[in-house]
Amino acid sequence: MGGPIMSGLTGPGPEVGAVRNLKIDAKGGTFRTRVLQPAGQSQAIIVYFHGGGWVLGDIDLQYDHLGRQLVNMTQSTVVLVNYRKAPEFPFPTAIEDSFAALTWVADHATELAPQGVPLLVAGDSAGGAIAAVMTQWARDKGPKIDYQVLVYPVTDCSFDRASYLAPENQLMLSRDIMIWFWEHYLADEEARTDPDASPLRAKSLKGLPPALVYVAEYDPLHDEGVAYAKALEDAGVAVTLEEAEGQMHAFFQMANILPGSKEGMRLVADHINHFVASFDPRSLINV
Repeated sequence: MGGPIMSGLTGPGPEVGAVRNLKIDAKGGTFRTRVLQPAGQSQAIIVYFHGGGWVLGDIDLQYDHLGRQLVNMTQSTVVLVNYRKAPEFPFPTAIEDSFAALTWVADHATELAPQGVPLLVAGDSAGGAIAAVMTQWARDKGPKIDYQVLVYPVTDCSFDRASYLAPENQLMLSRDIMIWFWEHYLADEEARTDPDASPLRAKSLKGLPPALVYVAEYDPLHDEGVAYAKALEDAGVAVTLEEAEGQMHAFFQMANILPGSKEGMRLVADHINHFVASFDPRSLINV
């Protein structure tokens, strides 16, 4: 689930305009972030939360590569968030760290990009869950998020959807591995229904930013991603649902490993670029 197993095979990512490594204070400690900026003027700020089941993965190797690609393909500043991991830091640490990072980015936005550019959140797998939760928190207490990109996100704690049970989906990520991740992240099964852990279970999804939900065909998480897109649509949120045909979970970050990664990155970048091109800065004003 976005773990570091294949990360050494990606090789170094492309050059970008500037790189800064920072530490952000959070409850009980600090965590790392990496600010990647394009050569030339940024068109947007993207806060990216990586996958790994809330247990594995970090902002080095494959996610640095992914972030650099995203910078160059969208001409945006990308902030990679290395939230602290379970089991040493179980739920809700990852969520709290991520919100601290999002708040820091909003407070320093004019240092990262020209004033008035849109603020986006994005993430894959467990990071997609975090990005979804960030939009819910930000809707209720700020900062304003303008767009969200959820790549095969975890949105619910149920292990019994059809895509979880399908034999052909038990590949790099399986039902058993997801159970293992949840046991490390949030052992209390009742507490897993908290919307901060299972964003599909939020009381309301109204007022959230427009979304791209991108699912993989052969993925235990396929159906909950589709369900979240449907729930967003039912709540009046503008949402686009895309499916990567023939792909398994974790394909998106496998640059230089799976050809589908390049296609997936292009699809995500195209959606971001389309949104940014049509963005009206006046939407920053809450009325």
